[in-house]
Amino acid sequence: MISIHPLYDLPEIAAGDDLAALLRTSLCSAGLLPLQTGDVLVVTQKILSKMEGRMVDLATVVPSPEAIELAEQTRKDPRLIELVLQESTAIVRAVPNILITRHRLGHVMANSGIDRSNIGPGGTERALLLPIDPDRSARRLLEAMSSHSDSRMAVVISDSFGRPWRHGVVGVAIGAAGLPALVDRRGDQDRDGRQLEVTQIALADQIATAAALVTGEGAESVPAALIRGLNLPEGENGAGAIVRPVDEDLFQ
Repeated sequence: MISIHPLYDLPEIAAGDDLAALLRTSLCSAGLLPLQTGDVLVVTQKILSKMEGRMVDLATVVPSPEAIELAEQTRKDPRLIELVLQESTAIVRAVPNILITRHRLGHVMANSGIDRSNIGPGGTERALLLPIDPDRSARRLLEAMSSHSDSRMAVVISDSFGRPWRHGVVGVAIGAAGLPALVDRRGDQDRDGRQLEVTQIALADQIATAAALVTGEGAESVPAALIRGLNLPEGENGAGAIVRPVDEDLFQ
C-alpha cells in the first residue's frame, strides 16, 4: 500500500536554516520516524530556495533595455523581467501577461520559475528564484536525512509546471536523489511479448504529482510530504535526466 503523508508543522524557512533538522522534527511529530526503505521525501522548491538564500529584493534589480522592452510587451514588472532574463537561456513565447522561457537548467516554464506567491513575510517587493542546482541540493538533503537512518530512501524536489496543450499545472521533479528519476523500459517486453521501443517513465515526476495532492498550490501551508510504500527501482539518476535536450525539441 502506498500512502502520502503531509508535513504540516514546518516553520517559515529562512536562509541558512537547517532544513534536514526541521524536516526530521516534522516527521517525528507526524509519527513517521523511523524512516523506512522505499520512503520518498518530497520537498517543494520554495522552502529549498528560501533555505539557500535565493530570495531577491526587487528594489535592487536594475532592468536592462531588453527587459524594459519585454516588460512592455508582456505587461509585467521590468524588474521581474530582468530576473527572468538572467535565469533563462531563451525566450520561447512572449505575449501580454505570458512569458515562457527556457530556464538555464533546461526546463521550459513560465517566468523562468520565478515566484512571488507564498514566499513569506517581508512585503510583495521580492521574488524567489529556483535553486542553483536542484539535483545537488536533493543529494545533500538525502545525505543529511540518511545519516539518521539505515533505510534506503530518496528525496525529490518538486515544483509546478503547466504542459503544452493542457490546462492546469501538475507537480514535477526539478531535483532528485536516491532513485532513478527517469526509468528506461526500452528493451523490456509487454505482457504480449512485444519489445518496448520508446517507453521511459518519469518516476520522479509521478512522485512529485502524487505529493502535490497534499501539498497543494495555494494557502495549504504544506511544503513537504512523505510518500511511503514505494518499491523503488534500482539505480539512480537526477531530475536533469528528464529534461529533453534542445536538439530533440518536438515543437519548434
